[in-house]
Parts: sequence; C-alpha cells; structure tokens
Amino acid sequence: MNSWIEGEDFYYNEQGFIVLTARYHLDRGHCCGNGCKHCPYEYKNVPEPKRSELLSLILNGKENNQTKNNCTETNPCS
Repeated sequence: MNSWIEGEDFYYNEQGFIVLTARYHLDRGHCCGNGCKHCPYEYKNVPEPKRSELLSLILNGKENNQTKNNCTETNPCS
C-alpha cells in the first residue's frame, strides 16, 4: 500500500474498505475519473451522466466531506 498514512491519505469506512482522502487526491495531482468520494477536482474526468449526479449530491449537501474540509484543487488540505 505505498507509503500512505492512515488518517491523512486514507481511512477505513464502516464496511472495511479503504477510502482515499482529498489530500491523497491533491497529492496525486489529477482526477482519476472514478467518482471518488473526496475528489477535490469537481469530478473533471468522470463521464456523464455520473459526473452531473455526483456534483448534484455535493450541491445538495449529501456527499460534501471534501467541501466540509475545504479541500479543493485551489485550496488544498493543510
């Protein structure tokens, strides 16, 4: 698992899956197009219609963990 740091680069969800953080994605430097939960790139490379669906969830506050932490491409995590 590379040199990831738990709590900074990833965490485990309730089902035991690894979830990559916005900080990890910012360090990677681009959107991978998979629709990751904490994508700080506004899902730039996610194909439609999935991209629009994900963006609407963020706007409706249902999936806004990356905005809650203010982690974005222009405002990286501290």
